[in-house]
Amino acid sequence: MVSWELIHKATIFIAEEMGVALKRSAFSPNIRERMDHSCAVLDSEGRIVAQAEHIPVHLGSFRVGVLNTLRWLEREGVELEDGDMVVLNDPYMSGTHLNDVMVLAPVYVGGRLVAYVVNKAHHVDVGGPIPGSMNPNARTIYEEGLIVPPVKMVRRGFVDRDLLRLIVENSKTPRVAVGDLNAQIAANRVGSRRVSELIGRYGLEAVVEGWRRAVDYARRLTLNGMTSWRRGVYESIDYLELPDRDLVLKCTLEIKGDGVRVDFTGSSEQVQAPLNAVYGVTFSATTYAVRVAVKEDIPVNEGFYSLVDVVAPEGSIVNPRKPAPVAGGNVETSQRIADVVLRALAEAVPDRIPAAGSGTMMNVMLGGYDEERGYWAYYETIGGGTGGRPGKDGVSGVHVNMTNTLNTPIEVAERSYPILYTAYRIREGSGGKGRYRGGDGIIRAFKALKPARLSILAERFKHKPYGLWGGEPGKPARVIVRRSNGLEDLMPSKFTTDLESGDEVIIETPGGGGWGV
Repeated sequence: MVSWELIHKATIFIAEEMGVALKRSAFSPNIRERMDHSCAVLDSEGRIVAQAEHIPVHLGSFRVGVLNTLRWLEREGVELEDGDMVVLNDPYMSGTHLNDVMVLAPVYVGGRLVAYVVNKAHHVDVGGPIPGSMNPNARTIYEEGLIVPPVKMVRRGFVDRDLLRLIVENSKTPRVAVGDLNAQIAANRVGSRRVSELIGRYGLEAVVEGWRRAVDYARRLTLNGMTSWRRGVYESIDYLELPDRDLVLKCTLEIKGDGVRVDFTGSSEQVQAPLNAVYGVTFSATTYAVRVAVKEDIPVNEGFYSLVDVVAPEGSIVNPRKPAPVAGGNVETSQRIADVVLRALAEAVPDRIPAAGSGTMMNVMLGGYDEERGYWAYYETIGGGTGGRPGKDGVSGVHVNMTNTLNTPIEVAERSYPILYTAYRIREGSGGKGRYRGGDGIIRAFKALKPARLSILAERFKHKPYGLWGGEPGKPARVIVRRSNGLEDLMPSKFTTDLESGDEVIIETPGGGGWGV
């Protein structure tokens, strides 16, 4: 009889192979180069049994997004048949933000529903008033882009071309959008085929039992890893930045014998600004922080997720009501949720938790029109420093916590868009001092070669990444726009501005906090 470990590892590899297929066939550099996508395999009830090590903010949200979607389909009387695929990006259902397009497919073997495969990919533009669709000035979700509820984009193996056209024609870069959607469809087809092959080789009963035991193993291993944690209730607080005030993120964390309860009661109410995080993001960032604290190498599936109870009051910035805007909740509030939960965990597991990392994805959206390319849109996130940690300094110039992407190579960016990079280096001395110093941030600068519109959505401009146990905080972020006429503008953390040809944008990301004295 085949071992459950073999079934489990094979299923993880299926999710990894889906990611490879998606990356290799995508059109946008954001997916093809930066790997801003994630994939997972779920059982017939929609419970995660395996996922690839892709983007943390995507992965935890699958648990919320898939179950929301399956419940919605059941309520609406929509049945997923063999060869069907559902597409959606409504954050209040899929669990992240509009740019993350989710594609879900059932897997049938012998006429029986046996599993689901799912992927998310960050589309550079999904409509709305600005290139990149993550509008720093949005007051409702309707100012962020096209909202797609769950709809069948593939029916019995055939793509609905009318629906595909409707979606992509709302993007400022329709050629890229259709290429990326086709890549997502292809990835799910790979996953479906591989799951079918796995069942064909070992039998449905063995595969289902292997998945059940993998989930049980993750649960038992996680509980075992928590036995050394200090039981009790721990609180922490951190802040998000608006031009006129700060928003509060409050975390009360309780460590019990049967898992962890994290309560965000006391956090600010939802706002008319794009910093609201839907529940899927809050759950994802919270479970990520808990996973960091578990020393064992555990499978991240339903067994682990079931041990983390996340309480997020409805109507708050960590669980808003529609139509609150949420673009930055996925990329910035998620980072602060991770920071505030890790800070509480540091009291319970002091030998495992680092000081704060850079704490921002430093989202850069740029676009415009020129005769050669037509309309173009560019998006990337920029890394920073990780916090100092027990026994080691932090790491410089990497993506931290809720993002797990690569950078966009300068050569690719310059070939694809009318921009010229003028600097890309470590921001030396930006990490906080301590027994173990924080990693340094990044300086990344470019000139616009054609008129363009720039938007930045970021954090940690006012509130520095915290140090731990006497370590100093890291340096905050800074963005300067050096105009071609010689004037310099020191920019806030969230803005949209027009660039003329020759204008230079200089971005400095935060360093991590220091650990110890």
